[in-house]
Amino acid sequence: MARKFFGTDGIRGRTNSGVMTAATAMKVGQAAGRHFVRGGHRHRVVIGKDTRLSGYMMESALVAGFTSVGIDVIMTGPLPTPAIALLTREMRADLGVMISASHNLYADNGIKLFGPDGFKLSDEAEAEIERLIETDIPLVPAEKIGRARRIEDARGRYIHAVKNSVASEVRFDGLKVVVDCAHGAAYQVAPSAIWELGAEVIALGVSPDGVNINDGVGSTAIEALQARVVEEQAHVGIALDGDADRLIVVDEKGRAVDGDQIMALIATRMHEKGVLKGGGIVSTVMSNLGLERYLASQGLTLERTKVGDRYVLERMKEGGFNVGGEQSGHMIMLDHSTTGDGTVAAMRVLTSLVRSEKPASEILHLFDPVPQLLKNVRYEGGAPLDNEAVKAVIAEAEAELEGKGRLVIRPSGTEPVIRVMAEGDDKKQVEAVVDRVCDAVRAAT
Repeated sequence: MARKFFGTDGIRGRTNSGVMTAATAMKVGQAAGRHFVRGGHRHRVVIGKDTRLSGYMMESALVAGFTSVGIDVIMTGPLPTPAIALLTREMRADLGVMISASHNLYADNGIKLFGPDGFKLSDEAEAEIERLIETDIPLVPAEKIGRARRIEDARGRYIHAVKNSVASEVRFDGLKVVVDCAHGAAYQVAPSAIWELGAEVIALGVSPDGVNINDGVGSTAIEALQARVVEEQAHVGIALDGDADRLIVVDEKGRAVDGDQIMALIATRMHEKGVLKGGGIVSTVMSNLGLERYLASQGLTLERTKVGDRYVLERMKEGGFNVGGEQSGHMIMLDHSTTGDGTVAAMRVLTSLVRSEKPASEILHLFDPVPQLLKNVRYEGGAPLDNEAVKAVIAEAEAELEGKGRLVIRPSGTEPVIRVMAEGDDKKQVEAVVDRVCDAVRAAT
């Protein structure tokens, strides 16, 4: 059944329209609060946010919703998504909430929910909360209304946890690091954590004003970071997104390094140390075939899931893996975090730089990606992937690429778009296959 509120990563949309209104946020607070009431103890929720203007409005609405059903609220202010997952677990809270639209611009916002274990909710839990949102939720009597308070040491707790993900003997002395925080949630914690371990830090995107989050900065707009790394002759550049759960790296030559190369580095180093679990890593169908071949050459596997870090995480937990991620930069290291954490992943990259004494361009180029092409086809209605002519073209394309590449076709989870991706050793063949499938989809709409 199609969902009205939850998408692939919580609830997200343009603020003051559709599902992303203060009224909806209050109902989410009430519904999630009711869902997580277990036992007779005093229940509590941890609420964090990024730096976008609407965060204040959404925070106030969520506080109203939770307290009205008897849940105490702890507010942290701007903090990365993984910090909220961490604090939810550490503070023995019954659930956690992050107010963020991740890498989107300021006009959008979103609500991500975490269970008491710090993990994102299951499909079943989200479905139940969605059902409750559209019911009349009973409110508690006046004497049982929840209390709300802000805590002042949340940033320090997270910085401490990030530093603890690095071996105690490791220091970053001598490294010059440009850190781009996207004017987002990590604008204080990420530069501080890296500086406290000894690096010289040049900070970008650390002056949020409510409307500049992800605007020309961060992991989805790395041109400013690339230029600054070269200008400063830095050893490496680190780019986070608005809620700091993803990471893109820029090497000393100013070249971008995506999540596939970062995962290859992390998996290789952990495998060498004997601490990589599951015999490989987990990523999505979008990860490059070059990564899969490289891991195989190291005796490691790449297990693929649907797009979305929650699906990567589910497979990691099922299969006993401790490293997973996405080409887009989500890095999940279950030994240190219950969700994607760009700052913790950055610490692994910096540690490898220090220990190897090699340039970033060398340690972060472990394989050559095969040619990969992604195109989007917008449609007005219907189900073009169910069209028989489209199915025939897709089957023909898959047969053509068999043994030489891959074809991945999926509908977007947030808009009426079909995403067509192909990769293989022959660039011209990849382009031709993608164009044929796109043409068939357009003809069917």
